[in-house]
Amino acid sequence: MEKKNLLNDGFGRRGFLSGSSLLLTGALLGASEKMEADAAPVAADPEPVPQDKDALFADLVTANHILQDQGVVDGYGHISVRNSTNPNHFYISRWLAPDLVTVNDIVELDLDCVPVNGDTRKMYSERWIHAEIYRARPDVKSIVHTHAPTVVLMGTINEPLLPIYHMGGFIGTGLPTFDIRKSFGMTNMLINDAAKGKALAQTLADKPGALMRGHGGITVGNSIMHSVGRSVYLKVNAEMHLQAGSRKIETLAPEEARLAEAGNQEFPKDWDLWKRAVMAKR
Repeated sequence: MEKKNLLNDGFGRRGFLSGSSLLLTGALLGASEKMEADAAPVAADPEPVPQDKDALFADLVTANHILQDQGVVDGYGHISVRNSTNPNHFYISRWLAPDLVTVNDIVELDLDCVPVNGDTRKMYSERWIHAEIYRARPDVKSIVHTHAPTVVLMGTINEPLLPIYHMGGFIGTGLPTFDIRKSFGMTNMLINDAAKGKALAQTLADKPGALMRGHGGITVGNSIMHSVGRSVYLKVNAEMHLQAGSRKIETLAPEEARLAEAGNQEFPKDWDLWKRAVMAKR
């Protein structure tokens, strides 16, 4: 009986030591692997995927035509898109009515509104709208400046523009109104320098759009399709608001607007429809 206990005790001690060795070895190996992992270089963030310029420029041209066809712009107004590989540059047409824009009219500007390729053609005086918003809002990839009459009117009547239906969900709890007179006194109403562009960007803040008293408005988005869709439905929502007149409007609750906006990213069906309409006229 004593011998058996001694054998058991010996086996137990050997098993304990063997198990301890395995645990120690595993711990050492784990520590070694951790040290190697810690010493390994941290992978850099992936480089931005270069834009297909041909496709991007084609979309930018189409967007100009859609904006005119949908009544968002007239002979004036404009749209731009940020250069994804150089976020301090953006693409916009030279000074031209939106419906006349072609690929050859697209220019690349830096945030000081200087053409990067030495282009000497006349540029939009209000290119500062785009430059200063891109400077202030790294999240913004495309900007529309609208001259839609109903948007102009909404910026003058001192009534909040709220989302009336789900396609206007991006309006949320309302859009700010930029009044150039408050900061710059009597002007020709144009955002024609960096100071005015910066003031407009400050009024916009983190909103998806803004009204501009006596002038029009802006919408921003994460793509050309996004900013265009928002500009069209900003116009439609303003039309609905004005058509209601003095009637009480039951607008979307903030949470309804948020949920509706979540389902209206990019406006792909609208883009295809609007694109086909303008292409059929060419």
